[in-house]
Amino acid sequence: MIDFLEAEQARGVSHIYLDEGARDGLRALYRRAQAGTRQGPAQDAPARDTATLTPPAAPSAPLVIPAAASASKAERLAALREQAATWAPAWALGTLRETLVFATGNPDARLMLVGEAPGHEEEKQGEPFVGPAGQKLDGILQTMGLTRQDVYLSTLVKFRPATPRQTTNNRKPSPEEIAACLPILRAEIGIVRPACIVALGGTAAEGLLGLTGAVPAMRGSWHQFDGIPVRVTYNPSYLLQSGDNTSIRRQLWEDMLMVMEEIILPISAKQRAFFLPKG
Repeated sequence: MIDFLEAEQARGVSHIYLDEGARDGLRALYRRAQAGTRQGPAQDAPARDTATLTPPAAPSAPLVIPAAASASKAERLAALREQAATWAPAWALGTLRETLVFATGNPDARLMLVGEAPGHEEEKQGEPFVGPAGQKLDGILQTMGLTRQDVYLSTLVKFRPATPRQTTNNRKPSPEEIAACLPILRAEIGIVRPACIVALGGTAAEGLLGLTGAVPAMRGSWHQFDGIPVRVTYNPSYLLQSGDNTSIRRQLWEDMLMVMEEIILPISAKQRAFFLPKG
């Protein structure tokens, strides 16, 4: 809980909403502490299956990143990756799998794209944005005149969220999982310092910017993260789920045109006219 609250504070959150169930749980814990932890749960504390409890997070040492004056961006990211592989706040949750899926791309990129968490294909290949959704993203970048090697690709959570009897099925990360891994992403952004960030999907926008709601309400305007402009758009996986819906494709491309203008990429007449009526 402390790790989660510290991560939220680092993100600039000053207040946390507690529903009545959470308040009751905290009151019960307080009464237990007052009565002595050896006496067992309070009478009105909700019963819980101990098999689902996870061990408390061990105190985690702060990330140690070499100074920019003594190490290149690639070397600093390599040091971060090594620490991320055994990041105590993430491992202590007991809800994430063990294979680290770190970022990929150009440490000097002007454009950084952030998704939510690795899935089955990402875990298997050890790289974010692969498989069908990754191929869709590659096509979007190609249309912008870019490749994966020109940008920096990362995720909020660095380990695949686990499910019972998991095979190829994936799930989106929980707020606790995002909060546990957010310090790593913040460190990445601090090292790369891109000119622009694209949050791919609602979960990425929620974790990175603290926004709530659906992507249509988040997109269409600029946001800020540590002074860096951020654009929210649809995750490529949503394009696949929507059957390549023309309206969704148009909105995503409008967002990318704004990104191209922001990082001063050349935009051809053909690129601007992709979704204009054919005369």
